[in-house]
Amino acid sequence: MGLSRSQKQRLTEKKLASIKRGWAKWRQIRVDRTEEIKRSAIQEISGLSSRDLWLIGIALYWAEGSKERDSSIGNGVRFNNSDPLMVRLFLKWLRDIIKVNNSDIKCEIYIHKNSKNRIGDVIRFWAKTVDIPEDKLIYYFKKNKIKTKRKNIGSKYFGLVRITVRKSSILNRRIAGWTEGICKNYRVY
Repeated sequence: MGLSRSQKQRLTEKKLASIKRGWAKWRQIRVDRTEEIKRSAIQEISGLSSRDLWLIGIALYWAEGSKERDSSIGNGVRFNNSDPLMVRLFLKWLRDIIKVNNSDIKCEIYIHKNSKNRIGDVIRFWAKTVDIPEDKLIYYFKKNKIKTKRKNIGSKYFGLVRITVRKSSILNRRIAGWTEGICKNYRVY
């Protein structure tokens, strides 16, 4: 005996609902496992010293900072990133370890034009993140590409911050030397 169309549809709906419940359960298991892994990993990081922060800052700059090139001799320290925690850690490195004065640190925001209507929120967000008064932040709008696959849009998009240190070409060269020292010490040349 065959099933009616509505009976087949009801069975299909029940099957799909069961699959969705299964996905939700497995997703929750994955989320719980991820949280446990993170909690355990956080416990592994403890008692960081000033030297640890010094090395972390060098590595951050090596990854995200401007480098002096043969064609651009005299570059100062410039660090670009959109991750607020990384930006805060880099600033902590500059202020606490390298002893750069706040008055020598300049922050610029780069954000896409389609976020123009949110510029007040963006400025407040970065002012709080970088611990610099709102009126000291400079912002620039980047042109939007007509066809883009960017996912960093909407209310959680705050653009990118460029941290510049005034009169810092010597510091930039010292960072380059520290980076080379790390590489030579660990024989990665």
